[in-house]
Parts: sequence; structure tokens; C-alpha cells
Amino acid sequence: MKDAFGAPQSLLVLGGTSAIGLATARRLIARRTRTVWLAGRPSPALTDAADSLRALGADVHTVSFDALDPESHAERLGKVFTEGDIDMVLLAFGIPGDQARDESDPLAAVRVAQTNYTGAVSAGLVCAQALQAQGHGALVVLSSVAGERARRADFIYGSSKAGLDAFAQGLGDALYGTGVHVMVVRPGAVRTPHAAAGAGRPGESGGAGDTGHDSADTVLATTPEAVATAIELGLRRRSEMVWVPGALRAVMTAVRHMPRPLFRRLPV
Repeated sequence: MKDAFGAPQSLLVLGGTSAIGLATARRLIARRTRTVWLAGRPSPALTDAADSLRALGADVHTVSFDALDPESHAERLGKVFTEGDIDMVLLAFGIPGDQARDESDPLAAVRVAQTNYTGAVSAGLVCAQALQAQGHGALVVLSSVAGERARRADFIYGSSKAGLDAFAQGLGDALYGTGVHVMVVRPGAVRTPHAAAGAGRPGESGGAGDTGHDSADTVLATTPEAVATAIELGLRRRSEMVWVPGALRAVMTAVRHMPRPLFRRLPV
């Protein structure tokens, strides 16, 4: 249960090596979160992530999780909930893909869609059912501004995030009044260590890789720490939609309503 200050006592991060997920965990640990579960593929990076959070004083566990293996989600994530109530689930996994490669390799494009959308649908429903059964909790879903309107530069990734965004909003409506709060977070380009190498897309939430940014996205770029701050504030306000940075809301409203012939001419 949340403490007297409204901070979650327990957190499950789906995408246990996500830069945004770990930044959020660090921020919440500093505000009394005591139990953290990191779900991801077993790896040295996942072990290091768990150790870094333990050093902050949290009780940290890891659980094997693969977005591309939905048949295992109910069993593996279900075990987390049998260990005790989870106050907050952060769905923070995804892959950016490579647009040029994926356009010429349908199987690679399908992997992006399966990871970012179908894997998230499976894991999201499993966790939503568990949260509903315990009668309380928050499900925070990291979407992306890339899902607002598909760009020529990354429409495969953007379409997968558009699907995730619509799913999360619908799930929030379905769970309204049950005690479970669903919040969708739409970051812009997120600067992470991978950004320096040019790997990533706006709002990519990690798990299989952190977010980078390209030149068209740098003006309203953000950081994992800024997203974590926005998540915490959104939870306190019981927001249903959070934009990071907030100015993106107005920008994307204009982009969404831009005539298609004009949108095609933009350098995005």
C-alpha cells in the first residue's frame, strides 16, 4: 500500500534495464519505496541494475521476463504478485528498431511490433488483472510522442507506439472505478547513454535498449530523470496522461492536425 505521503511502497519495472525505469525507481526509493522488482532478460546489466538500487537501501528482486514470450507472462509476473501487493507497475520496455533495415526486412519490423505492442498488451493485461484482484495500484505505461503521428523517418516504431498508446488509454477506461489507476506517459526524445551512439527513437523506454534521439527531436528532448519526475508528479495528481516536456502537448496538437501534404514536407 502507499504510505501516508502517497508514495508507492512497492514497484515492478517491466524492462528492468530501462534508463527511465531505473531513474523512476531511484526517485521513488528516495521517497520511501522499499521493494522493487526488475523484470527483464537475465543479463549482467540486469544484475548491475539491481545492485545499484540495493545500494540505495531498497529490497530489490529480479524476475526473468521476455516481451517476445507472452506465454510465460502470466506465470512469471504472477509470481511477483504472490510475494505481496504491488503498488505500481511501470511498463518500460521496448525497442526502437532500425527504420531503413526494417522496411526491407519484414521479420525485423514484426519484431519491433511484437515487442512494443503485442508484448506490452500481454504483460499489461496480466498486471492489470493482478492489480484489480488486489484492489489497488497504478499501471504506468511509457508511450511516446512518436505514436501521435507516424513520421516517414520512423513509422514502424511510431505505429507500434500508437497501438500501445491506444491500448493503454482503453485499459484505463476499462479499469476506471476499480481502484486501479492507469497513466500514459508520452516522452519526447530521451537523452540516454545510447543517444551518443545514435541508437534509439523518441520516447523509447528501454528494456532492450535505451532511448536516443535524432537531430529533428533535440529541441524538446528530455532526460530519464525528467521523465521520472513527471511520473511521480503525475501519480500524485492521478493524471491519466503526462507529456514530457509539457510543451510537447501543444506542439503535437499542431502536428496532429497539420494537412498531410504539408506534414510530408517537414524534415522529420
